[in-house]
Amino acid sequence: MSLVVLSGGCATPSPPPEVPQAVAPPQPSGPSPEEIRQRAVQHFLARAERAQREGFITMPAGASAYDFYLQVQQLDPGNSQATAGIQILVMDLVSRARDALRQRSFGQASSLLNTADEISPGNPLSKEVRDQLRREQQRARQDATLDGPGAQTVALPERELSARSEAMMQMLGSIAQRIREHQLRVVIVARTDAEGRWVYSQLRQAVPGYRVRGDIKLGNPPRLLLQKSP
Repeated sequence: MSLVVLSGGCATPSPPPEVPQAVAPPQPSGPSPEEIRQRAVQHFLARAERAQREGFITMPAGASAYDFYLQVQQLDPGNSQATAGIQILVMDLVSRARDALRQRSFGQASSLLNTADEISPGNPLSKEVRDQLRREQQRARQDATLDGPGAQTVALPERELSARSEAMMQMLGSIAQRIREHQLRVVIVARTDAEGRWVYSQLRQAVPGYRVRGDIKLGNPPRLLLQKSP
């Protein structure tokens, strides 16, 4: 007779199923918004500098150095490079206005200063040259009066004047004699201050003891304006 032996122990439980771990979504591989902004700032700074080198200060609209600097300031308010760049634009405009003023191109000088004032209102550099422009315009009106009826204009040959030749000194000596004889007042229109002072010294040396009354003004072509003294 067979015996069946039964185990009196409990059955071993099955292990719980594994719970799948959460997987983080992949991070975007492109640049962050801040990186995009910084790249745009550098892009517009580079374009502003290039436009300035090519002479596009405020024109054409939307593609000038000034416009690019404004875009930088919109992206990054207070950006020091943009602030310095705009100041350089103003300095360049004022420098060109000075050159125009030396050539007595009053309209061009005024236009350049107006542009500088639009970029940087109240800029002291612009104000200084504008004051000088007003003085030179007043002197030009006086020149027009001197060059009117009764006035004499004597052209000074530029080559001889530049060389300060013997012929030029003789010419100025002869004019000085006429100034003294007819009691004339003289306005020396010269290309530079140094040139005007040299002409005046030649007139004085030609008539020792006589006070040559006159003024020196920058202009081109060089000439003398002679008029009866009031």
